[in-house]
Amino acid sequence: MTRRILVVVNPHRTETVEAGEVVARVLAAEGVETCFSYDPGVSEPIEAAIVLGGDGTMLHAAEVTHGSHIPLLGVNLGRVGFLAELEREDVTQAAVRLAAGDYHVEERRTLEVCVINPDGTRHGGWALNEATLERGNLRSTLEVAVEVDGRPLSTFGCDGVIVSTATGSTAHAFSAGGPVLWPNVDALLFVPLAAHALFARPLVVGPDSFFAVEVLERSESPGQVILDGSRSIDVPLGGRLEVRRAEATVLLARMNDEPFTERLVNKFSLPTNGWRGERPSRATTRLAAGS
Repeated sequence: MTRRILVVVNPHRTETVEAGEVVARVLAAEGVETCFSYDPGVSEPIEAAIVLGGDGTMLHAAEVTHGSHIPLLGVNLGRVGFLAELEREDVTQAAVRLAAGDYHVEERRTLEVCVINPDGTRHGGWALNEATLERGNLRSTLEVAVEVDGRPLSTFGCDGVIVSTATGSTAHAFSAGGPVLWPNVDALLFVPLAAHALFARPLVVGPDSFFAVEVLERSESPGQVILDGSRSIDVPLGGRLEVRRAEATVLLARMNDEPFTERLVNKFSLPTNGWRGERPSRATTRLAAGS
């Protein structure tokens, strides 16, 4: 059977396109066929995907392959690249190790999103990072009522709210002042955006809980839900947004065993001067990563 690996690049950046060509040549030398597009139900079986770009490209790859159980290996050619496993200098190594099956798979939880209109019609979606309820008119304020598990919690005016997974806690929610959740924390995070209220703090709930946000009739503007920064659903006045944990997961291919703490320090360039604990040498870390 022909082995196939999907290559996902940001077509608007020359660097990622050129990296895709390098990956294709390396995979061909390893006897693996490369494809640059994926159509569920039509494409031949694909065993894994290598994603060249930043977090936006990773989210796009997750959207394209949603429901396929294809592991995604991210190589960061962007800025922070929190979802990426390797950096730009590792492109060739990534292709060789992916072809050899030298990786393990990590599951990441996703969100199930439902917008219920006043007439009862429903529109659904999903997200890996977050669902963000935003103002439909930037000159106005959203008036919202917030529920947890079907019970009212508070009402306030705001610019919007974010509901994120642990994976998304280092993205938009982090920028809005939310806490960082380690990826193995099975929880949902709620972060208000510029809320006009004394009690409007980030909330973390367990995996069986759900958030609901109603856009009140007295709101100055309808809203819209943005899923992972790219897909949107309109929420009219009187509409209701429900967000809960989805059963579907996204698979990430991992090639090293560095703890999340180390990733956090590296991605945000956090100062650790003065730490007196035992730090493994770079050579030991490389050896553990299989390089």
